[in-house]
Amino acid sequence: MLPENGKFEKPALPYAPDALAPVLGAETIEFHWGKHFQAYVDNLNAALPGSPFEGKSLEEIVAKAEGGLFNNAGQTLNHAMYFLQFRAPREGNAPEGKIAGAIARDFGSFEKFQAEFQAKGAGLFGSGWVWLSADAEGKLKITQEANAGNPVRSGLVPLLTFDVWEHAYYIDWRNRRPAYLEALWKIVDWSVVEARYAARG
Repeated sequence: MLPENGKFEKPALPYAPDALAPVLGAETIEFHWGKHFQAYVDNLNAALPGSPFEGKSLEEIVAKAEGGLFNNAGQTLNHAMYFLQFRAPREGNAPEGKIAGAIARDFGSFEKFQAEFQAKGAGLFGSGWVWLSADAEGKLKITQEANAGNPVRSGLVPLLTFDVWEHAYYIDWRNRRPAYLEALWKIVDWSVVEARYAARG
């Protein structure tokens, strides 16, 4: 993700603000995508001029920056990946294609993967993210990342993420983080995850 005219911009949502309900309601989208995400983008753009990362891609900044610049770059990348991986809810939503095969290979089954992913998300202390990523050989890994953390810092290719900061779920789910994590499977757009896996280089 490269800056345009020297600045990063939020990507457009590929769905209507109310399209993810009841998993994520329009009010959550208004505050989480509209305000929290925008603040990270604004703070990142304010910090870039004159820094060694001016003109660099978002992934390069996240991989190498520190401090406030990293925090805002990380949250910009994390939120972009999070919001662009969803579509309207559907029951029985499951991966297909190569990503489905890789999940079965590395976790035993999609159900075992879901259970481990949800447990890692529910068990992360404080704020952060749970990620599915691929290593250089294409092997899948689940990682917990605190605060603005992103697997690119460890040389991994991020494929899927669930946000476990409270602002991601408190409007719709109050303090029920495990219920929120379980519900998110209904809105994952597995074609996006498949494309990320295919493009990992």
